[in-house]
Amino acid sequence: MKLKKITFALLFIFTYPAIGADKGTLTIPTTAVTGNPLGVGSDQMVVPISILNGRELSLKRENTLAETLNSIPGVSNSSFGPSVGRPMIRGMDSDRIKILQNGVNNLDASNLSFDHGVSIDPLIIEQIDVIRGPATLLYGGGAVGGVVNAIDHRIPKEKLQGITGRGEVRYGGANLEQSNAAVVDVGTGNFVMHFDAYNRDSKNLRIPGNAISNGLESTNVWDPALGGGEGGYATYPTNHGRKKLLNSQSETRGGAVGASMIFDRGYAGVSYAKHQTKYGSVKEPGILLDMDTDRIDFASEIRDLGSFFERAKFKAAYTDYRHHEMDAVEIHTTFKNRGIDGTFELAHVPLLGLKGVIGTQFDSGKFDAIGHEAFIPNSKTNSQSVYVYEELPLNQHKMTFGVRHGKHEVESKGGGEEGQFGDPLRKKFNTNNAAIGGLYKLNEQWSLTGNLSHNERAPSYFELFANGVHTATGVFEEGQSNLKKEKSNGIDGQIRWKSGQDSLTVGAYFNKFSNFVGLLSTISPGIGHDEDENEITYKKSTFSGIKAEFKGVELEGKTMLTDYLQFNVRGDYVDAKDKTNGGYVPRISPLKLGAGLKYEFDRFGARLDVLHAFKQDRVASNYNYQGGKELMTDAYTNVSMMATYKLPTQLNLEAFTRANNLLDEEIREHTSFLKDIAPMGGRSIMFGLRGEF
Repeated sequence: MKLKKITFALLFIFTYPAIGADKGTLTIPTTAVTGNPLGVGSDQMVVPISILNGRELSLKRENTLAETLNSIPGVSNSSFGPSVGRPMIRGMDSDRIKILQNGVNNLDASNLSFDHGVSIDPLIIEQIDVIRGPATLLYGGGAVGGVVNAIDHRIPKEKLQGITGRGEVRYGGANLEQSNAAVVDVGTGNFVMHFDAYNRDSKNLRIPGNAISNGLESTNVWDPALGGGEGGYATYPTNHGRKKLLNSQSETRGGAVGASMIFDRGYAGVSYAKHQTKYGSVKEPGILLDMDTDRIDFASEIRDLGSFFERAKFKAAYTDYRHHEMDAVEIHTTFKNRGIDGTFELAHVPLLGLKGVIGTQFDSGKFDAIGHEAFIPNSKTNSQSVYVYEELPLNQHKMTFGVRHGKHEVESKGGGEEGQFGDPLRKKFNTNNAAIGGLYKLNEQWSLTGNLSHNERAPSYFELFANGVHTATGVFEEGQSNLKKEKSNGIDGQIRWKSGQDSLTVGAYFNKFSNFVGLLSTISPGIGHDEDENEITYKKSTFSGIKAEFKGVELEGKTMLTDYLQFNVRGDYVDAKDKTNGGYVPRISPLKLGAGLKYEFDRFGARLDVLHAFKQDRVASNYNYQGGKELMTDAYTNVSMMATYKLPTQLNLEAFTRANNLLDEEIREHTSFLKDIAPMGGRSIMFGLRGEF
């Protein structure tokens, strides 16, 4: 309650001085593209990149980072209910997707388990860059799928004299969300301070019909946690949720304070942020997950060094993450993740036409799992990498190349209940990544891009050392300490056209893995225990290396039909095959095609979007879904609308309303681990008010 009062006080503080402000178009200051260390625009990037910022981001903000990005081609939501979702890119998830905050790793436990949320709230983010392709080697060689970089202004980088800020309140949606946020920057010229605060409360998600899909209702699944009959099989009860998704509520609080000294040739700043959220586990009625993150960031840049290196940049963050899984009475399991991650980068002067950077990245983390459901040992991870990225302009064309070498050490502390994790063990890996690409301009409107890459990823601690029942997946997960590093080679290309405000981009990619680490089902049983120490037999899945191929296409375009009406189109398709066992890789998004109209005139704006997802019948055969096989997902059509109105007052305010799933369709995202027990929300409407000065 206290945080709500603080938030609304901040809203009043910054909107009051806006009296008498210009009634012009609402804009949010944008940030330079971070996918390129040389600071070029997105249309000059060789690798595919999508940027969401300004007013567009403000109106698309959702509960989670993944849901906010769900309209970007190639990006999917690995939803575990409305409060949890990690972005998937091109059919890949977990450690193949780097989640960054201001270019530094976001340390939490979302890569470990589908039910662990990402500790970034979209309410305070100013820009999100989604980078696909080989430039990801700048942020970690294992990010073969892509990088999501969430950017805020918690460490100011520009001089400011006076006060500036933004805020918004919103209510509604399928989960009756009540949220508000305020962001304020105050400066005296060279010294700038930042403040932000936010909160979000939501109820159980309203859904069109039953939570359980028709396919699952008639299928026996192996999930002793729900109670079961002979042999350990159980069928989900039909009252698991009707019209409402049970135990899908959430409460989120957070805020930050930051400060910077701005110099003529750079800046230095520090920030402290707190994020707390408590949400229900859709899969386990009565179970709550209580997440708490403290993060300290430091960033500095010095320009015009007057030597071979013209710019130096340093960024680092220390994170203390804690997460309880509990019922109304006691804590069952606690996950802790503490660590530091940082980069140091030097940009050199042009050399034989080459412009580029050399850099080093380091991270050191300690992970602890404590309690009855701890299926992985306490562990430590340390990595150090060096990289080089260069660009060679060739008139209006461009070539790029980069290399990265990393050393990784993953250590298990062993032990566990009855010694389930064995003796302490340390594994070391060396990884090498490389990429070469080019941009060729056919004329002022048309251009071609292409990239070739070699990617290597060291196995993570849970892939190496897991040995126990993972309640979120409903199976006994077993790591393999003898896993080899993951390897792949990829090719990526785009055709781009741009003329004024009109643009069209069509891209295709192909990634071939000689060793793709996935969780595959086995014929061996896994033995777990309930709270009374009674033995329960689970299906067992083992992290194993397979040969795999990922290929797909992506489409995005827009054109102005009139001075006030814009037409948009998008689409993506992923095909991912298990070349070792035959069949497909699990949880791959189906073909999606979308179109929309966007109208803006004077103070009024409106938008209509239609997205059709086709039936997904390319399912995995060698994969445990809740202990059973992966089921097909039906097609759906999602129709949404939005309207905005800039209020005719001296305050720089804009009201908006957004309606989702107007056809009230049963929408089940195939990428969601809980797609057959947790559909997306039904028909809903949300109202909001946003402003800035």
